[in-house]
Amino acid sequence: MPQLLMNLRHVPDDEADDIRELFEQHDVRYYETPPSRWGISMGGFWVHDDDEADRARALLDEYQASRQQREQQAYLARQQRGEAGFWFRFRQRPVAMVAACVAVLAILALSLAPFLSIGN
Repeated sequence: MPQLLMNLRHVPDDEADDIRELFEQHDVRYYETPPSRWGISMGGFWVHDDDEADRARALLDEYQASRQQREQQAYLARQQRGEAGFWFRFRQRPVAMVAACVAVLAILALSLAPFLSIGN
């Protein structure tokens, strides 16, 4: 019976490429189903064999731990350089950030208006 190793929904292309390369290097017999154009089906990496699934999951766990550590270090480095966070994004795209904040406040006001006008 086929076993899903990894869902490809919201997976960046570089990560999917790394996993393909990892599986190729370790001769994992996998197949891939692409996500649908409209996001209905998720797509993913699959295997048929239980033993192959265990081996592939061990490789994926190791890769994911390594990637998480790399991404956290890269984020911390961007933070130290002042290239991450709200104020950095605000300086990069002030109009978009103000528009998003106004939209959030408008939605909040519309959502709370019925409750605030009950006593009136």
